[in-house]
Amino acid sequence: MQLRERIAAKKAELEKLRPLSPETVAALDAWYDVELTYTSNAIEGNTLTRNETAIILEKGITVSGKPLKDHLEAAGHGEALAYVRELATTVTPVSESDIRNIHRLVLQKVDPEEAGRYSRHQRMIAGSSMVLPSPAEIPALMGDFGRWLASAPPTPETAFDAHEKLVTIHPFSDGNGRTARLLMNLLLLRQRYPAVVVRPEDRPQYFDALDAARSGNAVEYYDFMNLRLEQALDYHLQILRRVANQAP
Repeated sequence: MQLRERIAAKKAELEKLRPLSPETVAALDAWYDVELTYTSNAIEGNTLTRNETAIILEKGITVSGKPLKDHLEAAGHGEALAYVRELATTVTPVSESDIRNIHRLVLQKVDPEEAGRYSRHQRMIAGSSMVLPSPAEIPALMGDFGRWLASAPPTPETAFDAHEKLVTIHPFSDGNGRTARLLMNLLLLRQRYPAVVVRPEDRPQYFDALDAARSGNAVEYYDFMNLRLEQALDYHLQILRRVANQAP
C-alpha cells in the first residue's frame, strides 16, 4: 500500500474511534503541548529538554541553568499553540491577520518589538543560499499568500504547501519556522488530522526537503511530511485502540 493510501486508511480508522472522551482529548492535548513546543523550539536551537519544557508548560516555573530566552520561547509557543487550537474549531478561512497573531504569540515574550510585525530588515537563512524577498516585497507577497490560503482545498498537501510558502517568504525577523509549523498544524487540525511533529533529529532531512521543494522537487518534501503525518496517526491510533479495548 502506498504512503497516501496508508494515511487515508489510518485516518478512516481514526474517525471510527471518534468521538473521543474529554479526558482522552485533554491527555492528548497535554502531550502535544509539550511535544510540539519542545521539538519546534529545539529545531531552532532552544536548549530545553523535553522534560524541562514540560515543567515550564505544566508548572509555570523556570529551570535552573538554562537561558531565560529558552524559557520564554517555551511559554510563548505554548500560548501560540492554544490560539491555534482555538482557531482550529472555527470555519472562517485562516487569514493573514491570524498568521500575524500566531507569530505575535510565538515571539511576544522574547522580542515584543518584532512580535507580529513583518521584518523591516533583509533576512538570511543560515546554511542556505536562498535569497529572501526584500522587506518592501513582504506585504504584497503575504497578501497573495493570504488569498491563496483562503481558496486552497482542505487537504494535507495544502497544509504542507502553506508551511513551505510561509517559510520561503520568511516575512518575520525571527520565528518564521515555528509560525509556519503552527500554521501547518492548524490546517491539519481543521481537517481532523493529528498535528505533525518534526523532531530535532529530523532537522537535516527536514531542511533538505524544504530546499528540494523550493527547487521544484515537491515529491521529496511531500514524502517527508506525509511520513510525519503517518507517524502522528500511528501514535493517535495506538492510544485510542488501547482506550477502546478498555471500554466497558
